[in-house]
Amino acid sequence: MCQPPPVVVLSELPGRPCAIAAALEVVGDRWALLAVREVHLGAHRFSDVLAGTGAPRDRLAARLKDLVAAGVLERRPYQDAPPRSDYHLTEAGRELVPVLAALEAWGRRWAVDSEESATP
Repeated sequence: MCQPPPVVVLSELPGRPCAIAAALEVVGDRWALLAVREVHLGAHRFSDVLAGTGAPRDRLAARLKDLVAAGVLERRPYQDAPPRSDYHLTEAGRELVPVLAALEAWGRRWAVDSEESATP
């Protein structure tokens, strides 16, 4: 399958340039990963992603725009008048799902009280 052009130029990153640093430039923001989680869980419209993340409206709008530009999400029109689109994972976005699962497992073990670790 054809790969999109790189989103991050390693030589332009501060510090030790590596693929981890590049990935964090794309999805290292809290709202970015929570937006990917919500779309994966079936929230495709902006209002549903907003409700599921609890993000500030302007910040979420910016993150969704960035994720679309990075090829993690795609917008699909669902209404013509007025024009409206919803969000879906691309191949790159679907490949983040195991990363989210690993973060959830780590969070359950190390970041939350065991009584609070409910599944999203």
